[in-house]
Amino acid sequence: MSDVNWPFIPADMPEITRTEGVFLFDAAGRPILDAAGGAIVANVGHGRERVVARVAEATRDTTYVVPPWITPSRRALVEVLERDWLPESLPHMHLTSGGSESVETAVKLAAQFHAARGEPDRSIIIARSPSYHGTTLTTAALSGHAARKRGLESMLGSHPVVPTPYPLRCPLGRESDGMGAWYAQALEDAISELGSGRVAAFLAEPITGSSGGAIVPPDDYWPRIREVCDRHGVLLIMDEVMTGFGRTGRPFGYQHWDVTPDILVSGKGLAGGYAPLGGVFASAAIGEAIRHARMNVMFHTFGAHPAACAAAAEVLTILTEENLVERARVMGERLKAGLITRLGQHPHVAEVRGRGLLLAVEIVRDRASLEPYEESDNIAGRIVGEGLKEGVFFYGGGTGEFRDIVCMGPPFIIDDGHVETMIETLATAIERVCP
Repeated sequence: MSDVNWPFIPADMPEITRTEGVFLFDAAGRPILDAAGGAIVANVGHGRERVVARVAEATRDTTYVVPPWITPSRRALVEVLERDWLPESLPHMHLTSGGSESVETAVKLAAQFHAARGEPDRSIIIARSPSYHGTTLTTAALSGHAARKRGLESMLGSHPVVPTPYPLRCPLGRESDGMGAWYAQALEDAISELGSGRVAAFLAEPITGSSGGAIVPPDDYWPRIREVCDRHGVLLIMDEVMTGFGRTGRPFGYQHWDVTPDILVSGKGLAGGYAPLGGVFASAAIGEAIRHARMNVMFHTFGAHPAACAAAAEVLTILTEENLVERARVMGERLKAGLITRLGQHPHVAEVRGRGLLLAVEIVRDRASLEPYEESDNIAGRIVGEGLKEGVFFYGGGTGEFRDIVCMGPPFIIDDGHVETMIETLATAIERVCP
Protein backbone atom coordinates (compact mmCIF):
# COMPACT_ATOMS: atom_id res chain seq x y z
CA MET A 1 0.00 0.00 0.00
CA SER A 2 1.37 3.40 -0.97
CA ASP A 3 2.04 5.87 1.83
CA VAL A 4 0.09 8.54 -0.07
CA ASN A 5 -3.11 6.49 -0.19
CA TRP A 6 -3.66 5.62 3.47
CA PRO A 7 -4.12 7.28 5.81
CA PHE A 8 -5.30 10.59 4.30
CA ILE A 9 -2.35 12.38 5.91
CA PRO A 10 0.63 10.02 5.51
CA ALA A 11 2.13 8.87 8.80
CA ASP A 12 4.54 6.25 10.03
CA MET A 13 2.03 3.72 11.34
CA PRO A 14 2.56 0.02 12.12
CA GLU A 15 0.81 -2.61 10.03
CA ILE A 16 -1.29 -4.95 12.16
CA THR A 17 -1.97 -8.31 10.55
CA ARG A 18 -3.59 -10.20 13.41
CA THR A 19 -5.22 -9.63 16.80
CA GLU A 20 -5.79 -12.15 19.58
CA GLY A 21 -6.76 -11.82 23.23
CA VAL A 22 -5.07 -8.68 24.54
CA PHE A 23 -2.48 -8.50 21.78
CA LEU A 24 -2.00 -6.93 18.38
CA PHE A 25 0.53 -8.54 16.03
CA ASP A 26 2.47 -6.50 13.49
CA ALA A 27 3.63 -7.59 10.03
CA ALA A 28 6.75 -9.16 11.54
CA GLY A 29 4.66 -11.17 14.00
CA ARG A 30 5.73 -9.06 17.01
CA PRO A 31 3.10 -8.98 19.78
CA ILE A 32 1.96 -5.58 21.04
CA LEU A 33 0.03 -5.47 24.31
CA ASP A 34 -3.13 -3.46 23.56
CA ALA A 35 -3.18 -1.30 26.68
CA ALA A 36 -5.49 1.12 24.85
CA GLY A 37 -8.06 -1.39 23.67
CA GLY A 38 -7.60 0.22 20.25
CA ALA A 39 -9.34 3.55 20.80
CA ILE A 40 -10.59 2.35 24.20
CA VAL A 41 -12.99 0.04 22.38
CA ALA A 42 -12.03 -3.60 22.88
CA ASN A 43 -13.66 -5.01 26.01
CA VAL A 44 -14.02 -8.80 25.65
CA GLY A 45 -10.64 -9.07 23.89
CA HIS A 46 -9.69 -9.73 20.30
CA GLY A 47 -10.47 -12.77 18.16
CA ARG A 48 -13.42 -14.29 20.02
CA GLU A 49 -14.54 -17.12 17.76
CA ARG A 50 -18.11 -17.12 19.04
CA VAL A 51 -18.50 -13.46 18.04
CA VAL A 52 -16.98 -14.14 14.63
CA ALA A 53 -19.40 -17.04 14.15
CA ARG A 54 -22.43 -14.86 14.94
CA VAL A 55 -21.26 -12.18 12.54
CA ALA A 56 -20.76 -14.76 9.79
CA GLU A 57 -24.20 -16.23 10.41
CA ALA A 58 -25.92 -12.83 10.29
CA THR A 59 -24.00 -11.85 7.17
CA ARG A 60 -25.00 -15.06 5.42
CA ASP A 61 -28.66 -14.90 6.42
CA THR A 62 -29.41 -11.15 6.29
CA THR A 63 -26.65 -9.36 4.38
CA TYR A 64 -28.45 -6.01 4.42
CA VAL A 65 -31.91 -5.04 5.64
CA VAL A 66 -33.05 -1.44 6.04
CA PRO A 67 -32.59 -0.32 9.66
CA PRO A 68 -36.23 -0.05 10.86
CA TRP A 69 -37.10 -3.63 9.86
CA ILE A 70 -36.66 -6.54 12.27
CA THR A 71 -34.00 -9.23 11.77
CA PRO A 72 -33.00 -12.09 14.09
CA SER A 73 -29.79 -10.33 15.11
CA ARG A 74 -31.57 -7.04 15.80
CA ARG A 75 -34.15 -8.85 17.89
CA ALA A 76 -31.38 -10.67 19.78
CA LEU A 77 -29.58 -7.42 20.55
CA VAL A 78 -32.72 -5.68 21.77
CA GLU A 79 -33.52 -8.63 24.01
CA VAL A 80 -30.03 -8.67 25.53
CA LEU A 81 -30.08 -4.92 26.09
CA GLU A 82 -33.49 -5.00 27.77
CA ARG A 83 -32.73 -8.07 29.89
CA ASP A 84 -29.21 -7.36 31.09
CA TRP A 85 -28.24 -3.74 30.57
CA LEU A 86 -30.79 -0.96 30.23
CA PRO A 87 -32.78 0.51 33.12
CA GLU A 88 -36.56 0.52 32.77
CA SER A 89 -36.40 4.31 32.58
CA LEU A 90 -34.86 4.13 29.08
CA PRO A 91 -37.27 1.99 27.00
CA HIS A 92 -36.81 3.63 23.57
CA MET A 93 -33.76 2.80 21.48
CA HIS A 94 -32.25 3.83 18.17
CA LEU A 95 -29.28 1.94 16.72
CA THR A 96 -26.69 3.78 14.65
CA SER A 97 -23.34 3.21 12.96
CA GLY A 98 -21.18 4.64 15.75
CA GLY A 99 -20.59 7.21 18.46
CA SER A 100 -20.61 10.48 16.52
CA GLU A 101 -23.86 9.54 14.82
CA SER A 102 -25.34 8.51 18.16
CA VAL A 103 -24.52 11.84 19.82
CA GLU A 104 -25.98 13.76 16.89
CA THR A 105 -29.14 11.64 17.09
CA ALA A 106 -29.43 12.36 20.81
CA VAL A 107 -29.16 16.10 20.19
CA LYS A 108 -31.87 15.90 17.51
CA LEU A 109 -34.11 13.87 19.82
CA ALA A 110 -33.81 16.57 22.48
CA ALA A 111 -34.87 19.27 20.05
CA GLN A 112 -37.71 17.16 18.66
CA PHE A 113 -38.98 16.38 22.16
CA HIS A 114 -39.34 20.03 23.08
CA ALA A 115 -40.85 20.91 19.69
CA ALA A 116 -43.34 18.07 20.07
CA ARG A 117 -44.42 19.53 23.40
CA GLY A 118 -44.96 22.98 21.95
CA GLU A 119 -41.61 24.52 22.93
CA PRO A 120 -39.69 24.80 19.62
CA ASP A 121 -37.53 27.61 21.01
CA ARG A 122 -35.81 25.09 23.28
CA SER A 123 -33.04 24.32 20.82
CA ILE A 124 -29.81 25.21 22.62
CA ILE A 125 -27.48 22.44 23.74
CA ILE A 126 -25.03 23.28 26.53
CA ALA A 127 -21.82 21.25 26.51
CA ARG A 128 -18.54 21.26 28.46
CA SER A 129 -14.81 21.72 28.00
CA PRO A 130 -12.71 19.63 27.88
CA SER A 131 -14.88 17.08 26.11
CA TYR A 132 -15.22 15.10 22.92
CA HIS A 133 -18.50 14.10 21.29
CA GLY A 134 -17.65 13.24 17.70
CA THR A 135 -16.51 14.25 14.23
CA THR A 136 -19.67 15.45 12.49
CA LEU A 137 -19.98 19.21 12.20
CA THR A 138 -22.54 19.33 15.01
CA THR A 139 -20.72 17.01 17.40
CA ALA A 140 -17.36 18.64 16.68
CA ALA A 141 -18.91 22.02 17.41
CA LEU A 142 -20.30 20.74 20.70
CA SER A 143 -16.96 19.22 21.71
CA GLY A 144 -14.55 21.08 23.93
CA HIS A 145 -11.62 19.87 21.84
CA ALA A 146 -9.72 22.66 20.09
CA ALA A 147 -7.25 20.40 18.30
CA ARG A 148 -9.98 18.57 16.40
CA LYS A 149 -11.62 21.81 15.26
CA ARG A 150 -8.58 23.24 13.50
CA GLY A 151 -9.41 24.40 10.00
CA LEU A 152 -13.14 23.92 10.61
CA GLU A 153 -13.81 26.89 12.84
CA SER A 154 -15.67 28.90 10.18
CA MET A 155 -18.11 26.03 9.62
CA LEU A 156 -18.84 25.09 13.21
CA GLY A 157 -21.82 26.53 15.01
CA SER A 158 -21.36 28.23 18.36
CA HIS A 159 -22.64 26.44 21.45
CA PRO A 160 -22.49 27.57 25.09
CA VAL A 161 -19.92 25.71 27.15
CA VAL A 162 -19.39 25.26 30.87
CA PRO A 163 -16.24 23.87 32.48
CA THR A 164 -15.84 20.15 32.97
CA PRO A 165 -15.19 19.28 36.63
CA TYR A 166 -11.40 18.96 36.77
CA PRO A 167 -10.38 18.43 40.40
CA LEU A 168 -6.65 18.66 39.63
CA ARG A 169 -7.05 22.14 38.15
CA CYS A 170 -10.16 23.47 39.92
CA PRO A 171 -9.93 27.25 40.54
CA LEU A 172 -11.11 26.66 44.12
CA GLY A 173 -8.20 24.38 44.84
CA ARG A 174 -7.78 20.65 44.50
CA GLU A 175 -9.05 19.82 47.99
CA SER A 176 -12.02 22.20 48.06
CA ASP A 177 -15.24 20.80 49.55
CA GLY A 178 -17.27 23.20 47.42
CA MET A 179 -15.97 21.95 44.10
CA GLY A 180 -19.07 20.04 42.99
CA ALA A 181 -21.35 22.96 43.83
CA TRP A 182 -19.07 25.41 42.00
CA TYR A 183 -19.15 23.43 38.76
CA ALA A 184 -22.91 22.81 39.02
CA GLN A 185 -23.45 26.54 39.56
CA ALA A 186 -21.70 27.16 36.24
CA LEU A 187 -24.50 25.25 34.52
CA GLU A 188 -27.13 27.07 36.56
CA ASP A 189 -25.65 30.41 35.54
CA ALA A 190 -25.45 29.44 31.86
CA ILE A 191 -29.11 28.37 31.78
CA SER A 192 -30.20 31.55 33.56
CA GLU A 193 -28.23 33.73 31.15
CA LEU A 194 -29.58 31.97 28.08
CA GLY A 195 -33.10 31.64 29.44
CA SER A 196 -34.34 28.22 30.48
CA GLY A 197 -37.08 28.40 27.86
CA ARG A 198 -34.39 28.24 25.17
CA VAL A 199 -32.24 25.38 26.48
CA ALA A 200 -33.01 21.89 25.20
CA ALA A 201 -30.36 19.77 26.90
CA PHE A 202 -27.08 19.48 28.75
CA LEU A 203 -24.63 17.11 27.04
CA ALA A 204 -21.75 15.58 29.00
CA GLU A 205 -19.68 12.48 29.67
CA PRO A 206 -20.21 11.05 33.18
CA ILE A 207 -16.46 10.47 33.43
CA THR A 208 -14.53 12.47 30.87
CA GLY A 209 -12.91 10.29 28.23
CA SER A 210 -9.62 10.76 26.46
CA SER A 211 -10.11 14.49 25.85
CA GLY A 212 -9.49 15.19 29.52
CA GLY A 213 -8.08 11.82 30.45
CA ALA A 214 -10.47 9.86 32.67
CA ILE A 215 -11.47 12.84 34.81
CA VAL A 216 -13.79 11.77 37.64
CA PRO A 217 -16.03 14.58 38.98
CA PRO A 218 -16.66 15.26 42.69
CA ASP A 219 -19.26 12.91 44.17
CA ASP A 220 -21.91 15.62 44.58
CA TYR A 221 -21.57 16.97 41.04
CA TRP A 222 -23.96 14.73 39.12
CA PRO A 223 -26.79 14.80 41.71
CA ARG A 224 -26.56 18.59 41.65
CA ILE A 225 -26.57 18.66 37.85
CA ARG A 226 -29.63 16.41 37.73
CA GLU A 227 -31.45 18.79 40.07
CA VAL A 228 -30.53 21.84 37.97
CA CYS A 229 -31.73 20.17 34.77
CA ASP A 230 -35.00 19.05 36.36
CA ARG A 231 -35.74 22.48 37.78
CA HIS A 232 -35.29 24.15 34.39
CA GLY A 233 -36.93 21.47 32.24
CA VAL A 234 -33.60 20.73 30.54
CA LEU A 235 -32.88 17.20 29.32
CA LEU A 236 -29.74 15.45 30.54
CA ILE A 237 -27.83 13.62 27.79
CA MET A 238 -25.08 11.33 29.00
CA ASP A 239 -22.44 10.59 26.36
CA GLU A 240 -21.25 7.10 27.28
CA VAL A 241 -19.61 6.26 23.96
CA MET A 242 -16.38 5.57 25.84
CA THR A 243 -17.61 4.78 29.36
CA GLY A 244 -20.58 2.55 28.55
CA PHE A 245 -20.91 -1.23 28.83
CA GLY A 246 -18.55 -1.87 31.69
CA ARG A 247 -15.52 0.27 30.96
CA THR A 248 -15.58 2.07 34.36
CA GLY A 249 -16.42 -1.01 36.43
CA ARG A 250 -20.18 -0.41 36.33
CA PRO A 251 -22.53 -1.24 33.44
CA PHE A 252 -22.67 2.50 32.70
CA GLY A 253 -20.58 5.37 34.01
CA TYR A 254 -23.56 7.34 35.31
CA GLN A 255 -24.28 4.48 37.74
CA HIS A 256 -21.43 5.59 39.98
CA TRP A 257 -23.93 8.22 41.16
CA ASP A 258 -27.61 8.19 42.07
CA VAL A 259 -28.78 9.75 38.80
CA THR A 260 -30.39 8.62 35.57
CA PRO A 261 -30.09 10.43 32.23
CA ASP A 262 -33.00 11.31 29.96
CA ILE A 263 -30.97 10.15 26.97
CA LEU A 264 -28.06 7.72 27.09
CA VAL A 265 -25.59 7.52 24.21
CA SER A 266 -23.35 4.51 23.60
CA GLY A 267 -20.82 3.32 21.06
CA LYS A 268 -17.42 1.71 21.40
CA GLY A 269 -18.07 -1.01 24.00
CA LEU A 270 -21.47 -1.92 22.59
CA ALA A 271 -19.93 -4.19 19.97
CA GLY A 272 -16.46 -4.29 21.49
CA GLY A 273 -14.68 -3.43 18.25
CA TYR A 274 -16.10 -6.34 16.27
CA ALA A 275 -18.34 -4.10 14.17
CA PRO A 276 -19.34 -0.41 13.86
CA LEU A 277 -22.39 0.23 16.05
CA GLY A 278 -23.84 2.87 18.35
CA GLY A 279 -26.97 3.12 20.43
CA VAL A 280 -29.22 5.90 21.71
CA PHE A 281 -31.60 5.10 24.57
CA ALA A 282 -34.31 7.51 25.69
CA SER A 283 -37.03 7.87 28.29
CA ALA A 284 -40.65 6.98 27.67
CA ALA A 285 -41.61 10.65 27.83
CA ILE A 286 -39.24 11.51 24.99
CA GLY A 287 -40.22 8.58 22.81
CA GLU A 288 -43.95 9.06 23.27
CA ALA A 289 -43.85 12.82 22.66
CA ILE A 290 -42.01 12.37 19.37
CA ARG A 291 -44.28 9.52 18.32
CA HIS A 292 -47.50 11.41 19.04
CA ALA A 293 -46.20 14.43 17.13
CA ARG A 294 -45.59 12.12 14.15
CA MET A 295 -41.99 13.21 13.86
CA ASN A 296 -39.43 11.01 12.18
CA VAL A 297 -36.28 9.65 13.85
CA MET A 298 -34.29 9.15 10.68
CA PHE A 299 -31.73 6.38 10.27
CA HIS A 300 -28.42 6.25 8.42
CA THR A 301 -28.04 3.57 5.75
CA PHE A 302 -25.81 1.31 7.81
CA GLY A 303 -27.35 1.89 11.22
CA ALA A 304 -28.31 -1.29 13.06
CA HIS A 305 -26.52 -3.37 10.43
CA PRO A 306 -27.48 -7.04 10.97
CA ALA A 307 -23.87 -8.20 11.30
CA ALA A 308 -23.06 -5.41 13.77
CA CYS A 309 -26.12 -6.25 15.87
CA ALA A 310 -25.09 -9.90 15.91
CA ALA A 311 -21.62 -8.93 17.12
CA ALA A 312 -23.02 -6.69 19.83
CA ALA A 313 -25.52 -9.26 21.11
CA GLU A 314 -22.71 -11.79 21.51
CA VAL A 315 -20.25 -9.31 23.04
CA LEU A 316 -22.81 -8.20 25.62
CA THR A 317 -23.64 -11.84 26.41
CA ILE A 318 -19.95 -12.60 26.97
CA LEU A 319 -19.61 -9.59 29.27
CA THR A 320 -22.44 -10.95 31.40
CA GLU A 321 -21.54 -14.65 31.33
CA GLU A 322 -17.90 -14.01 32.27
CA ASN A 323 -18.69 -11.27 34.80
CA LEU A 324 -16.32 -8.96 32.95
CA VAL A 325 -17.76 -5.70 34.25
CA GLU A 326 -16.73 -6.72 37.75
CA ARG A 327 -13.39 -7.85 36.36
CA ALA A 328 -12.91 -4.40 34.82
CA ARG A 329 -13.47 -2.91 38.27
CA VAL A 330 -11.05 -5.26 40.02
CA MET A 331 -8.29 -5.12 37.41
CA GLY A 332 -8.74 -1.37 37.11
CA GLU A 333 -8.19 -0.93 40.84
CA ARG A 334 -5.02 -3.05 40.64
CA LEU A 335 -3.71 -1.13 37.65
CA LYS A 336 -4.47 2.25 39.22
CA ALA A 337 -2.89 1.28 42.54
CA GLY A 338 0.22 0.03 40.76
CA LEU A 339 0.50 3.20 38.70
CA ILE A 340 0.18 5.35 41.82
CA THR A 341 2.84 3.31 43.62
CA ARG A 342 5.23 3.47 40.66
CA LEU A 343 4.51 6.98 39.34
CA GLY A 344 2.55 8.84 41.99
CA GLN A 345 5.56 10.85 43.18
CA HIS A 346 7.26 11.24 39.82
CA PRO A 347 8.29 14.89 39.31
CA HIS A 348 6.54 15.03 35.93
CA VAL A 349 3.37 13.09 36.82
CA ALA A 350 0.61 15.42 37.98
CA GLU A 351 -2.00 12.75 38.60
CA VAL A 352 -3.06 9.15 38.08
CA ARG A 353 -6.85 9.02 37.75
CA GLY A 354 -9.92 7.22 36.45
CA ARG A 355 -12.35 4.42 37.26
CA GLY A 356 -12.31 0.78 36.24
CA LEU A 357 -10.29 0.25 33.10
CA LEU A 358 -10.54 3.85 31.95
CA LEU A 359 -7.39 5.34 33.46
CA ALA A 360 -4.99 8.14 32.62
CA VAL A 361 -1.72 9.70 33.68
CA GLU A 362 -1.27 13.46 33.22
CA ILE A 363 2.27 14.64 32.50
CA VAL A 364 3.50 18.16 33.38
CA ARG A 365 6.76 20.06 33.23
CA ASP A 366 6.47 20.95 36.92
CA ARG A 367 4.45 18.89 39.38
CA ALA A 368 4.17 21.65 41.99
CA SER A 369 2.87 24.40 39.69
CA LEU A 370 1.18 22.08 37.15
CA GLU A 371 2.98 23.99 34.41
CA PRO A 372 2.50 22.02 31.17
CA TYR A 373 5.05 21.31 28.50
CA GLU A 374 4.71 23.23 25.26
CA GLU A 375 2.23 21.67 22.83
CA SER A 376 5.02 21.47 20.24
CA ASP A 377 6.97 19.15 22.56
CA ASN A 378 4.42 16.40 21.79
CA ILE A 379 5.07 14.74 25.12
CA ALA A 380 2.13 12.31 25.08
CA GLY A 381 2.83 11.30 21.48
CA ARG A 382 6.46 10.61 22.27
CA ILE A 383 5.54 8.56 25.35
CA VAL A 384 3.13 6.49 23.25
CA GLY A 385 5.93 6.01 20.72
CA GLU A 386 8.37 4.81 23.40
CA GLY A 387 5.74 2.40 24.68
CA LEU A 388 5.33 0.94 21.21
CA LYS A 389 9.07 0.35 21.00
CA GLU A 390 8.69 -1.82 24.10
CA GLY A 391 5.67 -3.65 22.73
CA VAL A 392 2.83 -1.82 24.54
CA PHE A 393 0.28 0.48 22.93
CA PHE A 394 -1.03 3.37 25.06
CA TYR A 395 -3.53 6.02 23.90
CA GLY A 396 -2.60 9.69 23.73
CA GLY A 397 -5.24 12.03 25.16
CA GLY A 398 -5.89 15.73 25.53
CA THR A 399 -7.31 18.53 23.40
CA GLY A 400 -4.30 20.72 22.71
CA GLU A 401 -5.34 23.15 25.41
CA PHE A 402 -5.38 20.26 27.88
CA ARG A 403 -2.50 18.01 26.92
CA ASP A 404 0.13 15.41 27.69
CA ILE A 405 -2.31 12.81 28.91
CA VAL A 406 -1.63 9.11 28.42
CA CYS A 407 -4.75 6.97 28.57
CA MET A 408 -5.28 3.28 29.22
CA GLY A 409 -8.35 1.24 28.28
CA PRO A 410 -7.29 -2.38 27.81
CA PRO A 411 -9.60 -5.36 27.28
CA PHE A 412 -11.30 -6.47 30.49
CA ILE A 413 -9.59 -9.87 30.25
CA ILE A 414 -6.11 -8.59 31.17
CA ASP A 415 -4.32 -10.45 33.96
CA ASP A 416 -1.84 -9.41 36.64
CA GLY A 417 1.12 -9.98 34.32
CA HIS A 418 -0.33 -7.62 31.75
CA VAL A 419 -0.94 -5.03 34.46
CA GLU A 420 2.68 -5.20 35.59
CA THR A 421 3.92 -4.90 32.00
CA MET A 422 1.78 -1.82 31.43
CA ILE A 423 3.03 -0.15 34.59
CA GLU A 424 6.71 -0.81 33.98
CA THR A 425 6.56 0.07 30.29
CA LEU A 426 4.78 3.35 30.95
CA ALA A 427 7.28 4.24 33.66
CA THR A 428 10.16 3.51 31.29
CA ALA A 429 8.58 5.56 28.51
CA ILE A 430 8.01 8.55 30.79
CA GLU A 431 11.59 8.41 32.06
CA ARG A 432 12.92 8.45 28.49
CA VAL A 433 10.80 11.39 27.39
CA CYS A 434 10.78 13.36 30.68
CA PRO A 435 14.06 12.53 32.45
